[in-house]
Amino acid sequence: MAKQFTTPKVKGLVGKVYMSFIIEKDGSISEIKVLRDSGYGTGEEAIRVLNNSPKWLPGEQDGRKVRCAFSLPINIDTR
Repeated sequence: MAKQFTTPKVKGLVGKVYMSFIIEKDGSISEIKVLRDSGYGTGEEAIRVLNNSPKWLPGEQDGRKVRCAFSLPINIDTR
């Protein structure tokens, strides 16, 4: 995530982007939501990176793959 995320060219921008999404049984990501962002397009950039990410490991329960919710905070510091 950190390698692909492009921070905005705003000097002194410090904040967090809070994301939530669902990891499906096959490892794909759905229902991506930006819960809070720092402005300057940081939320849109986080969505772009998640949409282009490789498949994730799905959750498991009793040996079966299941959908699971995931929350992801992203720190931004351009100081």
